[in-house]
Amino acid sequence: MNLPRFPLLSETDTKILLQKSKQGDDRARERLINCNLKLVFNLVQRFQNRGYELEDLFQIGTIGLMKAIDKFDPSFDVKFSTYAVPMIIGEIRRFIRDDNPVKVSRSYKELAGKIYKSREKLTKELGREPTIGELADDLDVSFDEIVNSLEAVQAPTSIHETVFQDEGDPIFVMDQLATESEVDEVWFDKLMLKDVLSKLPARLKQIILMRFFQDRTQMEVAEKLGISQVQVSRLERQALKQIRLLLSENK
Repeated sequence: MNLPRFPLLSETDTKILLQKSKQGDDRARERLINCNLKLVFNLVQRFQNRGYELEDLFQIGTIGLMKAIDKFDPSFDVKFSTYAVPMIIGEIRRFIRDDNPVKVSRSYKELAGKIYKSREKLTKELGREPTIGELADDLDVSFDEIVNSLEAVQAPTSIHETVFQDEGDPIFVMDQLATESEVDEVWFDKLMLKDVLSKLPARLKQIILMRFFQDRTQMEVAEKLGISQVQVSRLERQALKQIRLLLSENK
């Protein structure tokens, strides 16, 4: 893609142009769009090899950029680029999601129903939320079946979905997430890690979840999976290596 060359804007220039754009200055809005096309292009590259032309995704990402310009409020107390990134990514993801609706099998739906009932029962018995392993034992199914079923029936939510609207401007999911402690690199890293984990093979993902999210030892994982501790250690190193590789590709 051959992008037109426009200079990068300083934060001060960006704020001035945003203010002018809010006042109806079309030239200021156009300059904001042109000078942020490089940002859109960099984000679009994360979606390579998804079966879509990058040019098409670039156009969708640009729509997200324009929405960010129109909806940005200086009172958010965040840099414009910090606000724009999830808006652009969300627009692209929503396009991909809507273009490829996910069909959930009946077996997953039925198992998900049993999981919710089991979770409610075990929560009362244990006085806390049950772990995935405890749910699997209660229903006599595998750890992977629990995880896959819950992921399959999870309804995707756009960060641009309206959660409330009165007479004023609508409040979006993004606005609820965008607190001072969350709109930073740590929040985006968490989103990226979740995306990376979804790309791991089921066995490697299971080991990472048990080791680092359930705080189980390698010996406990080995007993649960019916393999040796040496195998768990080897698979764990393999999983961490793949995670580092996927994270570096997303930067």
